[in-house]
Amino acid sequence: MWMKHGPSPGVRAEKETILCNSDKTEMNRHHYALYVHNCRLVFLLRKDFDQADTFRPAEFHWKLDQICDKEWHYYVINVEFPVVTLYMDGATYEPYLVTNDWPIHPSHIAMQLTVGACWQGGEVSKPRFAQFFHGSLASLTIRPGKMESQKVISCLQACKEGLDINSLESLGQGIKYHFNPSQSILVMEGDDIGNINRALQKVSYINSRQFPTAGVRRLKVSSKVQCFGEDVCISIPDIDAYVMVLQAIEPQITLRGTDRFWRPASQFESARGVILFPDIKIVSTFAKAEAPGDVKTTAPKSAILEEMLHNLDFCDILVLGGDLDPRQECLELNHSELHQRHLDATNSTAGYSIYGVGSMSRYEQVLHHIRYRNWHPASLETRQFRIKCSELNGRYTSNEFNLEVGVLREVRVSDKEHVNHLIVQPPFLQSVHQPESRSSIQHSSVVPSIATVVIIISVCMLVFVVAMGVYRVRIAHQHFIQEAEVTKEAEMDWDDSALTITVNPMEKHGEPGRGEDETEGEEVEEDMSSSSSASDDSEEEEEEEGTGRGRRGQSGTRQAQLEWDDSTLPY
Repeated sequence: MWMKHGPSPGVRAEKETILCNSDKTEMNRHHYALYVHNCRLVFLLRKDFDQADTFRPAEFHWKLDQICDKEWHYYVINVEFPVVTLYMDGATYEPYLVTNDWPIHPSHIAMQLTVGACWQGGEVSKPRFAQFFHGSLASLTIRPGKMESQKVISCLQACKEGLDINSLESLGQGIKYHFNPSQSILVMEGDDIGNINRALQKVSYINSRQFPTAGVRRLKVSSKVQCFGEDVCISIPDIDAYVMVLQAIEPQITLRGTDRFWRPASQFESARGVILFPDIKIVSTFAKAEAPGDVKTTAPKSAILEEMLHNLDFCDILVLGGDLDPRQECLELNHSELHQRHLDATNSTAGYSIYGVGSMSRYEQVLHHIRYRNWHPASLETRQFRIKCSELNGRYTSNEFNLEVGVLREVRVSDKEHVNHLIVQPPFLQSVHQPESRSSIQHSSVVPSIATVVIIISVCMLVFVVAMGVYRVRIAHQHFIQEAEVTKEAEMDWDDSALTITVNPMEKHGEPGRGEDETEGEEVEEDMSSSSSASDDSEEEEEEEGTGRGRRGQSGTRQAQLEWDDSTLPY
């Protein structure tokens, strides 16, 4: 705990209870307690009876000037019975007095723990609180079953800036040093001047704050010489110095997310409501500058924005355009979301306030669950909200992120209106900044319609080309058949314009029994065979040359048949 306490009033001061665990009813036994009495700190611990009915350590007393100096001090009491240790401002103090007492006999009486007073439930005419504490307390914590080391306790109360020694091992055996609890004063003792000088060179100023306050830190070095058996002792003047802490790089906290959207009225009326900040993002950046060569020059050579992680202490959600009407609208947040992240919140008609030291990611997770409900969204046009976050109690603040929420109305179109009017998007939706997820959904719904049109056009063009090709092939085939038939008919017609019938005057030397009719029939047959041979020859010439030899043989035979048989002709 932290405690600030002054001298108790009156000559005979009463006990001032800091912490007391006593019987709730019937009796007034104090099981354990911590109190101040006459500027002495006393810790009481009464053990339960366990077959050993003997005196045991029960009261531990510490007498310290800091208990009544009206200044803040950090106290830690570690109990490891029968040893009880007090740490004040990081230093260890043993009790100067330990008194014994009998153990408490077991009972079924409930106990009551009280801070700042002690409950007296028995041995009085009326149960009441007594032994009130007159002072200030902060950060009082009880941790049963666990003890901390001196290193952890010193770190809890130590200031984040002060004096330090770079290397304790290099101080040597002849140097003694002592820090005050806040490490603002360092006392060094030694017998050799050289060792003292080397020890002073190891002293440094530390500041572990993430954003230290800029300004001058003044130092004072006081030296004292201890003289033995001399009338006049050497005096050393004080040395004044200072350390300049430059302005820290200030972070820039930025809130980003969807700043405008519409939802159907049914979502506002539902038990879940409408989530206001589903994609809110908190980012902190700082300009990382390269230090210039000249210390006097304040302008950096170059700056690069880099992200950094640090804690926030509150985020306020304000309602713009008038407070919320509790009869029809509200902002909601589950308390479990806060408790899991060790944050608190207050809710009112003016907005929602989330506070507590926590990382930016914790605040993001809580903001993602803020919901807005409205039981009568028909009368609601739009609602506007604003978020603003802070760090170090307003030392660094974020941008003001504004959000507008509207109700999506249903538009009914009469049957007389053109159907294409239904496709036209309402004008108030055209300027809406849709989040990334919604735009991707709209894009995916448009792409299939375009692809379908392209596929249909391609199939139609393919069918048209195939139909045209089939049509042209059929036309060409019919034209070829007609030409072939015409050519064949022309070849089969008799050309009798130059036909001459010659009567053989030597008819009597021919074969007996053959008349003129037979002679004419033979001549006609010979002419027909010659005509057919000529037609066959013309068709065979159009074939490949691979069968040329066969064709020449056949043509030669036919030519021999067409020649006149003049063996019987007399000359």
